[in-house]
Amino acid sequence: MTRKRQLKLGFMLHGVGMGWGDWRHPDSEPTASTSFAYYKQQAQIAEAAKFDFLFVADSVFITEKSSPHYLNRFEPLTILSALAGATSHIGLVGTLTVSYSEPFNVARQFASLDHISGGRAGWNVVTSWLEGSAANYSKQSHLAHDVRYNLAGEYLDVVQGLWDSWEDDALIHDKASGVFFDPKKLHTLNHKGEFFHVKGPLNIARSPQGQPVIFQAGASEDGRNYAAQRADAIFVHHDSLDEGKAYYRDLKQRAAGFGRDPDELFILPGIRPVIGSTEEEVERKYQEFANLTSIENALSMLGRPFNDYDFLQHDLDAPFPDIAAHGANSNQSQSNRILDAARKNNLTLRQVALRFATPRTDFIGTPEQVADAFERWLVERGSDGFVVNVSLPREFEVVAETVIPILQKRGVFREEYESETFRGNLGIPVPRNRYAAGDVSVAAE
Repeated sequence: MTRKRQLKLGFMLHGVGMGWGDWRHPDSEPTASTSFAYYKQQAQIAEAAKFDFLFVADSVFITEKSSPHYLNRFEPLTILSALAGATSHIGLVGTLTVSYSEPFNVARQFASLDHISGGRAGWNVVTSWLEGSAANYSKQSHLAHDVRYNLAGEYLDVVQGLWDSWEDDALIHDKASGVFFDPKKLHTLNHKGEFFHVKGPLNIARSPQGQPVIFQAGASEDGRNYAAQRADAIFVHHDSLDEGKAYYRDLKQRAAGFGRDPDELFILPGIRPVIGSTEEEVERKYQEFANLTSIENALSMLGRPFNDYDFLQHDLDAPFPDIAAHGANSNQSQSNRILDAARKNNLTLRQVALRFATPRTDFIGTPEQVADAFERWLVERGSDGFVVNVSLPREFEVVAETVIPILQKRGVFREEYESETFRGNLGIPVPRNRYAAGDVSVAAE
């Protein structure tokens, strides 16, 4: 009998929430985004529910219009390193930009997290889309969209090359002979490319999972190709199952075109469940969630994928303005999706802002209804799983306590972890060290 496909589930550690008004809820913790105790509690709930991974988003530029969570929060690798000691099986995925960092440092940081956690690290590779980021890194201007993806390709080549610096059995530690390592199994990279010149080798060995798991949020044309070729998992947003199915087919076909096994690429839309025991409670909680966001905050949220565009200058009840140029070099995929929906449905600015801030999705309902939606998206190939986010306090506990047991009973989500490493739990192989079977030049200190 063929075993059912299993959902892959992540939880986004988003402190005070992804919304601009989530912190206003009477039961919210306004300091949650810098509270280790809060993050630790959420991480342990996720691990007890057997989630595959924790996900920490990031950005390197804020304005006075940024969301409360983005204004004041932990740096991803710092908090994930701390959480590695408070968990034992769950994956730890952090966002880090290639546009404003150096490959050697990033290779060291994620390799260190991988060792600290016993092989549970993941890197969400982003290129950063807010133009203001450049000014925080002594840059005159923000790179163009296509240039950022060219840089990202070379950047990942360098980092993964550095992660292979040491073959798995290079460190001998023979006290009797005094041999600490085998020099023939330590390799320099000597990379010389368009954007980077990096010699290597990296000063930390490979981890139990070989290399950290690679995430990417590819939805533009450049992003889809990059994700299909290089990522192990894709974090994406969809408004409907039909949209999800079209994206799923496209990315799996692209992965196969690059010579990859499509089943080793996981497509994981972000969702924000609202769950009640009855239809009446569901509606009450949805309204509670929607009322946290003012129209002014909704407009600020809407402006973010358009490079923090100021929508307040427009008539709220006029047709959605033509501002495509503001999204072209910013969050291209998200801004295009918003523009397409506005045009297709002839929506006003107010309607678009409220839809964007407080969407009614398949994941608003009773535990059975939400579990049905999880399974439907999996069975109909709209996703391989989800990245769960919440806005209401204690809503993640509701997901863990009411929806997860239903999914486990149906056989579409694990009851126990399969492995101690992130790759092992995802069911994807450890990448073979590129030097393991050949004669190559070596360097040893």
